Amino acid sequence: MESDEELEKQIVEKIKFLENELEDFKIETLLKGKYDSNNAIITLHAGAGGTEAQDWTEMLFRMYQMYSEKKGYGIKVLDELAGDEAGIKSITFMVIGDNAYGYLKCEKGVHRLVRISPFDANARRHTSFASVEVMPEIEEMPEIEIRPEDLKIDTYRSSGAGGQHVNKTESAIRITHIPTGFVVSCQTERSQIQNRETAMKMLYSKLVEKQEEDELKKLNDIKGEIKKIEWGSQIRSYVFCPYTLVKDHRTGYETSNIDAVMNGDIQPFINDYLVKSN
Repeated sequence: MESDEELEKQIVEKIKFLENELEDFKIETLLKGKYDSNNAIITLHAGAGGTEAQDWTEMLFRMYQMYSEKKGYGIKVLDELAGDEAGIKSITFMVIGDNAYGYLKCEKGVHRLVRISPFDANARRHTSFASVEVMPEIEEMPEIEIRPEDLKIDTYRSSGAGGQHVNKTESAIRITHIPTGFVVSCQTERSQIQNRETAMKMLYSKLVEKQEEDELKKLNDIKGEIKKIEWGSQIRSYVFCPYTLVKDHRTGYETSNIDAVMNGDIQPFINDYLVKSN
């Protein structure tokens, strides 16, 4: 009898596994974009909310780390600016793996947090914002002209969160593309030359993304651009208090299991977005 129960349990688990595999296959067929199979370069910026927003940005970074771990993806931090008291003001990192951009492009936009702030002595409820920018890593440089006179290149000493890994030389690179105002920076490679190469690849990716969006605008099929990082522009809300709810305002998908989401369980949001936007 016990062996029959064990066999039944194994069959149920196998069916569930196959159902999940089939669902993953269906979602992968929706990844039709030119760069969907590429690695993703993600930049998080703290918005309105001061220290609370900077802590929220660090929480989002952890969420994407956990998601990447579940997917078997690698993470490489390219640039980071620590918060004044806690958290992160901004961070750029690469997610390395098959279809990383195809999945994570769905995360582009403003993410809103509502919770009792641990930084408020009066334990009041706060609303904070952080923006998520996503672009593909592009290995083969497209036919986009970048003129040297259009670039402003600054060097500075690289440093990690809390002043760690401080270099005595100015090996970190910040490149400003004057015509577009795009700014990219890299400080984690070993030399200034390597940081410059990585920053230029990031700039190319930004320019390619802009080119793609310009083409989509012409077809009246433009994706929503990132708006000002404050009220009314969020794509997703994460409410910790007075109830627990994570809701995507584009698709209507929601869950009350906020702990699972913050531990990287965001694939259902991504899947729902991909299905409804195709």
